[in-house]
Amino acid sequence: MRPRLVLVLGDQLSEGLSALKAADPARDIVVMAEVMAEARSVPHHPRKIVLVLAAMRKFAERLRALGWRVAYTQLDEDGNSGAITGELLRRAEGFGAAEVLATRPGEWRLTQALAGVPLVVTMLPDDRFLCPATDFADWAAGRKVLRMEHFYRRMRQRTGYLMEGDTPAGGQWNFDHENRKPAKADLLRAPPLRHEPDAVTQAVIDLVQARFADHFGTLTPFWFATDREGALRSLEHFLTHHLRDFGTYQDAMLAGDGFLHHALISPYLNIGLLSPAEVCDRVEAEWRAGRAPLNAAEGFIRQVLGWREYVRGIYDLHGPGYAEQNALGHTRALPALYWGAPTRMACLQAVVSQTRAHAYAHHIQRLMVTGNFALLAGVDPGAVHAWYLAVYADAFEWVEAPNTIGMSQFADGGVLGSKPYVSSGAYIARMSDYCRGCAYDVTAKTGEGACPFNLLYWHFLDRHRARFQPNPRMAVIYRNWDRLAPEHRAQVLTQAGGFLARLEAGEAV
Repeated sequence: MRPRLVLVLGDQLSEGLSALKAADPARDIVVMAEVMAEARSVPHHPRKIVLVLAAMRKFAERLRALGWRVAYTQLDEDGNSGAITGELLRRAEGFGAAEVLATRPGEWRLTQALAGVPLVVTMLPDDRFLCPATDFADWAAGRKVLRMEHFYRRMRQRTGYLMEGDTPAGGQWNFDHENRKPAKADLLRAPPLRHEPDAVTQAVIDLVQARFADHFGTLTPFWFATDREGALRSLEHFLTHHLRDFGTYQDAMLAGDGFLHHALISPYLNIGLLSPAEVCDRVEAEWRAGRAPLNAAEGFIRQVLGWREYVRGIYDLHGPGYAEQNALGHTRALPALYWGAPTRMACLQAVVSQTRAHAYAHHIQRLMVTGNFALLAGVDPGAVHAWYLAVYADAFEWVEAPNTIGMSQFADGGVLGSKPYVSSGAYIARMSDYCRGCAYDVTAKTGEGACPFNLLYWHFLDRHRARFQPNPRMAVIYRNWDRLAPEHRAQVLTQAGGFLARLEAGEAV
């Protein structure tokens, strides 16, 4: 009987992967490949490349220990074709195989590429999620709006997480009102768990340093976990030191502390070293044992059971064209400050610098600083999408595109949200300490030192008035704008236009 090839991608490092479950170790051959086409599909942060390649190498050894034959191609290996499809064809010829078992990739680009391979490819669903794609499609069918809150409540009822019979624990579905507090600097706050590179990881670090030195991002010191054991230790570190305060301060931002009480396990979830079920199980257990408050457990489980599953469903449902949408017609090039060019805006400087150093920023930094600015400035959402996909270690298209194209940039026209997530500088001042060290004055609405977010906020609303004014949730904002003196409105728009002109000219703003 001819062997089949079992494709395992770099974000599919789970022993329970559907392609592995459908295969026979005595007959079939696992194919794993480090290829330049994926490493340079966007200019990925060097830390992200190290994370994925080192984790792949270790996972391959784990599979071998479990009795699998693994055909593994390293990035610098002679004969490497440079592409996933090329490696499948090369291995098929070498082993006399004509059939491939694959778990559906998390990117439509790869799904379509595999469909064009001249082999018999059996594409299996990725069942590592808590909501099968078919179930999400059933839930979405016939609905005029697909709101995450409705989906989340259904998932709570279906899984039983944080439920007391048929009712949510504590008598309410979410505790957002308790989870929006600013944080203060705390020298006693535990830092993230750092994993020292072993020989396998160090070899990959050396390879990436040699091959991808031109990519945005600082490579060392590298401290991500690169195997399941390390990922589990990171989860336990979060549960022990940070879960209690996660909810309360999950939206806070501090210039001197980019991590606060966040878990930093999304990279491990998204490459398969942890499963969403085990993470939710452990968080719920901490709450039931009295070691974490309900607002913290609910806030965290909502991120995994609710939002993560929801955006995956949206990506699957809307197909290959989702990431190409541009409902607002924004076309401005991504400003150079996103790649580290100087800026006088302290919030953007802090988040971009943190991103460069760690391939990490938490959800509010992404949404309300870098995302908010790009949306207000009218940046091409495709360019914003490519930037997020490149610079964050946890960014894979199925999760990143809906968050960027939908939630952050409103480029999907309202599939994810009923209104755009935009704000003036007041939100950033309330939830962070960034404004204290800024060259701009967050309290100034106009004038040379006025916060650019204050100017751009009204400029954005004014130029998109026809679209957003009929929205009941935004009508009051436009009434407030209209109450301002005509001269003041004209001054705001003129100064915002001047700022955008300087930004487009490449000046430091």
